[in-house]
Amino acid sequence: MALENKLGINDSAELARVEEKISKLKAMELYENNIVEDCEVGKFSGLAKIHRYLFDEIYDFAGKIRTVNIAKGNFRFAPVMYLEAALKNIDIMPQSTFDEIVEKYVEMNIAHPFREGNGRSTRIWLDMILKKELKLVVDWSKVDKEDYLLAMERSPIKDVEIKVLLKNALTDQIDDREVYMKGIDVSYYYEGYNTFKTGELQDKI
Repeated sequence: MALENKLGINDSAELARVEEKISKLKAMELYENNIVEDCEVGKFSGLAKIHRYLFDEIYDFAGKIRTVNIAKGNFRFAPVMYLEAALKNIDIMPQSTFDEIVEKYVEMNIAHPFREGNGRSTRIWLDMILKKELKLVVDWSKVDKEDYLLAMERSPIKDVEIKVLLKNALTDQIDDREVYMKGIDVSYYYEGYNTFKTGELQDKI
């Protein structure tokens, strides 16, 4: 059974395909039109704006704090009753060094504020912080899927692995269109969305 959506799709595989296509196009528009350049970098409000833009055509909950508890495997993300307090704490976490930025990213992942689409929107959010504070972004095409997923799974207890993994993939090509587009494809691949390539969707913009 598919997640409740605005498109009236009941088949989860079909929803995944349509969601990937629509939200990848929106992710391209984010870049092409500087949609979120004016958002609060490193704040939940900025992440919510990214999430809303990516998923608003698909889900009613786009950009809204989830109202249900969620888990992945054996890991339970922040309980709903503590979520708003957690997000306020994340807002005021420092973000002036690489370590501080990744620690903030790890905390946002633990919060997992949305019903769906957390990873994809939060990786864009992370790159925006790195770009603003350090004039760097992650070249996600250099980050192996299994290494990344394992490092993120362990990050609530020990964040050394994710820090090393991301530090080794940093690039100063912060305005390179290809780095961004490849990054979107890889980010979606981490979550099992691998039907469309951003390059193939290019003519839709």
